Amino acid sequence: MNLSFKQKSLWLVLASLVLVFGYYFATVLPGHGPMVGPEEVMRFAAAVIVVIIIQITGHILITIVDRRTDTDERDKLIGLKGTRNGSFVLAAGVFLSLSTAVLVEGNFAFTHVLLGFWILSQIVETVSQLIHYHRGA
Repeated sequence: MNLSFKQKSLWLVLASLVLVFGYYFATVLPGHGPMVGPEEVMRFAAAVIVVIIIQITGHILITIVDRRTDTDERDKLIGLKGTRNGSFVLAAGVFLSLSTAVLVEGNFAFTHVLLGFWILSQIVETVSQLIHYHRGA
């Protein structure tokens, strides 16, 4: 199966988000207090830095291997469809995080519900695009 540059890029983004933030949430959520402390902020900053490093390195390697980075109308349409699907998840997450802020004391739950849905919306966007590429739509 010969993947395009865009498909390889999407797989890289998906893998990095799932691995890094999966680990982040697995380590931060158990045994948390009501407030976000400096430890959680440092873990979040470390997770963001690791994702950036993985994606920059990965995209450099993909570019070296596959120099065909041109896009066409199909790529733009698939990108828009993925963005639409991710936006629905993000909108629901914003509503749920605001509801959490009203119902739960402290800011830990609010920030992590919002962060979780932000990451989930990126995953939905990426998976939607991969599905559309697979279908050829």
